[in-house]
Amino acid sequence: MSGRCAMKRKAGRLLAITLLSGLFTICARGEEAAMLDGKALFHEKCAMCHRVMGMGTGLLARRVDEPFLEKRTDLTADYVIHAARSGIGNMPAIPRGEASDEQLEAIATYLAAGNAE
Repeated sequence: MSGRCAMKRKAGRLLAITLLSGLFTICARGEEAAMLDGKALFHEKCAMCHRVMGMGTGLLARRVDEPFLEKRTDLTADYVIHAARSGIGNMPAIPRGEASDEQLEAIATYLAAGNAE
């Protein structure tokens, strides 16, 4: 019987370790999602138009002194979100399928901070 009890204890410990490991993985993923990288998302989602030689940068250069969004200091997060979701000028609206609310909020926060590269 003692061999059987020892095996049950080992199996119980292994199950507990496995469950805790899974719980820590889920928590880590939740923290990752909460701390989205606005800069990386800007480069992934916006840079094709809003970097050097991008159409958005070229069009903005006709209307504002600083056409590079990352260098602007007059952007608020609310303005960036509104412009992205509604579209502005020649820029089409960006649907949630292309950038989630969380992703767009991270991008807007990054741009509103005036993060000059």
